[in-house]
Amino acid sequence: MVNPTRNTGRPLNPKDRVTKKDLSKGQQPMIHRRVKIKHVLIVLTLIAIGAGIFFMLFQNEEKRVKKQFHLLSEAVSKETGENIFTLNQKIKKIGSLFNETCDLHIPAHSISGQMTREEITGYAARGRIHFRELHLKFHDFNITFPKEGEAKARLTARLTGNTATGEAINEAHEIECLLGKIEKKWMFDRIEVVEVLKK
Repeated sequence: MVNPTRNTGRPLNPKDRVTKKDLSKGQQPMIHRRVKIKHVLIVLTLIAIGAGIFFMLFQNEEKRVKKQFHLLSEAVSKETGENIFTLNQKIKKIGSLFNETCDLHIPAHSISGQMTREEITGYAARGRIHFRELHLKFHDFNITFPKEGEAKARLTARLTGNTATGEAINEAHEIECLLGKIEKKWMFDRIEVVEVLKK
């Protein structure tokens, strides 16, 4: 009996036949792999975008909190020969940075307890009278956001200048602050001097 042959002259073997069904079976795992890789890449891209947005928002809020300290620094600071108009403007600015009430704890000046905005501005006005020149700077910020609308800051406050009698002042204090967000603005809710670093 003669076996049928292909054009090549080799015997026809049923196993050598390649059907469309066989091809699709071989391609399926490859297609599935491509789809899985595509899904993984999409998920990773979304995670990266989400992390980027979160980081940007966090940075923006951190900048806004730092800005409040910068404004407080400007308002407390005093130059030699400051006039009454400048004093009034600075006192108003100090008041605008605090909530209706704020917990103040400054053991070195025997200040402790909850005070109104008016009491705080009164202390600030009386305190500045004793200085001919005064500079307040904040640095070494460590800012966290425990929950939405609340910021905690631990930092160093440096006070330099000269008293009205000519005595030089150079103090550094470590302070902890709590700020609350009211109508998109960060306001001081609590300020506490936790350690005197240099006096």
